[in-house]
Parts: sequence; C-alpha cells; structure tokens
Amino acid sequence: SDLHDYTRISDIAAPGQIIPFLNDYAEAVISAIHEEGGDVLKLLGDGTLAIFTGEDRKAACGSALSAASRARDAVTALNRRRSAEELPTTSMYLGLHFGEVFFGNIGSKDRLDFTVVGPAVNEASRILSLCRSVDQPLLVSSAFADAIEERRDLVSVGRYALRGVGRAQDLFTLDPEIETNEMKG
Repeated sequence: SDLHDYTRISDIAAPGQIIPFLNDYAEAVISAIHEEGGDVLKLLGDGTLAIFTGEDRKAACGSALSAASRARDAVTALNRRRSAEELPTTSMYLGLHFGEVFFGNIGSKDRLDFTVVGPAVNEASRILSLCRSVDQPLLVSSAFADAIEERRDLVSVGRYALRGVGRAQDLFTLDPEIETNEMKG
C-alpha cells in the first residue's frame, strides 16, 4: 500500500501531525492485514509491504483481497473521524500480485532485516506505482486475478509494461458496479 498525496500533506501539515497521521493510517492498514491472516514485513515511509502465504493460493489471494477491502473501509472510517477533528486525510493505493518470493534475514552482522525479495516483489511494487497514472486505488496483476475465486468481481484496466519487467501484463481492478452495490448494501 501507499498513501495518496503523502508528500503534499507532509509539506503543509504541522510537524506534530505527521507521525500521528502515519500511525493512524498504518493502524488501519495493518489491522486489516492481520485480521485476514497476512504478515506485515515492512513499513516503508507511508507504505506497507505485506505477504499472505499458504499452500492454497486461492485462499491466500482471497485473504489479500479481503484485507484490501477491509483496509479501504478502515481508511474511509478514519477519514470521517479525522475530518471531523479537522485533521489531514488521505486515501491509499494498493497493488496486489501473486508470485514466488525468497525470504530471510538480509543485511550485515550489525543490522539484519527479515524481508522478502525476488521478481514478484519487484512486480508488486511496479503495479502499485501504476495506480496513480491509471487513476485506480487498487490494481491487481493477471497472476493474482487468475488465482482468486472472485475473478468476476474484477475488470481489466488494460495491458501495461512494468518498469524493469520483461513482459507487459494485464492489470485489473475491482468492478466499480460491484463496489457501488456493496456500499449500498
């Protein structure tokens, strides 16, 4: 995940508001990830890196998509509260991908960091970075879309070349009609 307009907000917000701002949004996102069985590996400034693992890829991807939905709902509720308190608000971008990763402690004897690396991590990052340019709060890769049962809930936003990735791929987002109906229901 990545917060929308964080740089602009940090430029105009009072210095004492920045850390509480980041903590409020981190709580909303991290809670949603944990509620769906995911693991948060890193907080990267205003972003979050999380994984969903398991033998059943449909279940893992379904949990990731549910966490994304929970996080978006939590951010909406948080924005209502922060707005009522006249505090800065934002939205977030989410990029979801399915693929093989390598994990472990990386670093030196003085500083180790448990993390994941590999092409799938790079692709997820590239997909997330496209959210702004295609004006979508959520993008999922074709590999992710192929792995979930709720595929009918997704619509294509087109085929895109990802920086540093050898092949273009189809990207998807949640069908706006389904999202609208869920909000009404």
